Amino acid sequence: MVEKSLWTRRVEENPEHSHWYVQRFRTMAAAGEDLHGEARLVDAMVPRGARVLDAGCGPGRVGGELARRGHTVVGVDVDPVLIEGAEADHPGPTWLVQDLATLDLAAAGVTEPFDVVVSAGNVMTFLAPSTRGTVLRNLAAHLTPEGRLVVGFGAGRGYPFEEFFADAEAAGLRRDVTLATWDLRPWTPDADFLVAVLSRG
Repeated sequence: MVEKSLWTRRVEENPEHSHWYVQRFRTMAAAGEDLHGEARLVDAMVPRGARVLDAGCGPGRVGGELARRGHTVVGVDVDPVLIEGAEADHPGPTWLVQDLATLDLAAAGVTEPFDVVVSAGNVMTFLAPSTRGTVLRNLAAHLTPEGRLVVGFGAGRGYPFEEFFADAEAAGLRRDVTLATWDLRPWTPDADFLVAVLSRG
């Protein structure tokens, strides 16, 4: 049995947290805020009709926008409340309740690999530390041979960037591009955010 994610523990402590999280993005969308920086970057990396796995999809913000841009999207999250929010707000993609540490898309009938896997929204920092390497290997295993994994998370959240880079390398992933923002500003070791584009080495 794998260690519970930090997100799951937070929800167990406060069952309303997931509902607040869904409403947070609904409120931001209603206010006209730009919520699609991650989707724009991913969209620029792939041709029309690409297969995209939104890993740790939450209420579907990134995957839903990528589907609207013409891609085939599968979204996975451990939290059923977030998946319900995704289904309600972003119909079209396939939304699945699964733990990234025990990811088994084939069991859900999803057998084709993906052109890109995106894990935005600090998903990596909500994983149980003992599962980080496993999750990276699971995501890498769902890529096409030329596919890429795009990960974004902030500094100061318990997962130092150098540890992430080491875990990615151990998972057989090569670092292709590192950025400090989703709008393509260059990354430096003292940056407070990381967007990493990785491929199977």
